[in-house]
Amino acid sequence: MKTNIFNWSCKHTWRTSAKNTMWCVVGCSIGDFGTILFFQLAKISFPMTGIMILAIINGLLTSVMLETFILIRQNFKFMNALKTACGMSFISMVSMEISMNLTDYYLTGGAQLTYWVVPIMLTVGFLTPWPYNYWRLKKFNKACH
Repeated sequence: MKTNIFNWSCKHTWRTSAKNTMWCVVGCSIGDFGTILFFQLAKISFPMTGIMILAIINGLLTSVMLETFILIRQNFKFMNALKTACGMSFISMVSMEISMNLTDYYLTGGAQLTYWVVPIMLTVGFLTPWPYNYWRLKKFNKACH
């Protein structure tokens, strides 16, 4: 009887998946934090839930844009780069966005960037999808970047 035992101890894969996950955090946080900061500084009266939903959507969009740019620099043609970026692991990006915004909500009441909450949001945003990205890379040899 053949058993498939998944190897969670490959240091090379953990390093590679960490690098890929970090690029995703950078891309997602640009749109996410930018949206929250805009509403915070502009003092526009808008429901907190609406701000957080916009932040998640903008985080996903900026992540896809950053990925497209990175792939173009790796000699992908624009349409192939865009398709690849859109076909990245949306599970990873969505889980990252939701975990970052839930952290913000839990710690500040939502849609509030402070000097102390941002590092926590980034850490949670990184740690949430990292094991999934490792698994996807190890099992299917598919990276998000």
